[in-house]
Amino acid sequence: MTLTFSHDHIGITVTAAELDPTIAWYSRTFGFEVEQRFESHGTTFVFLTAGDVRIELVAGASRREGAPTRDVLTSLDPARLHHFCLAVPDLDAAVARVVALGVPLVGGPLDVPEIGRRIAFVTDNVGTVIELSQSGAARGEG
Repeated sequence: MTLTFSHDHIGITVTAAELDPTIAWYSRTFGFEVEQRFESHGTTFVFLTAGDVRIELVAGASRREGAPTRDVLTSLDPARLHHFCLAVPDLDAAVARVVALGVPLVGGPLDVPEIGRRIAFVTDNVGTVIELSQSGAARGEG
């Protein structure tokens, strides 16, 4: 039997103190809206949506370990999720928007001809690495 999948969401762990600022960051930076917020087993869960993208914020930890990354190439840590990727129709416009909002780039923009994409990396307010990716850009198609 072959399993079939569709993507549902990505989960990001935040502290209770980081929860509301993180909701505000994703709302202000990428236009995400709160779909659902609830408490269960001493943990707060918040689902954010933008189009068909869903992010689940999970708040229960009392403190965060480690500092946010400043360079995507030095952020590889096998003990954690490295990044998630948001597809954008125009990478330059997306980069201009996030930079205008004070979000620094931690990598790129750069062309990756092997996968036919142009990519850049930012981090959210708690250090989660986010790749922005434009399809076809590395081949001059888009």
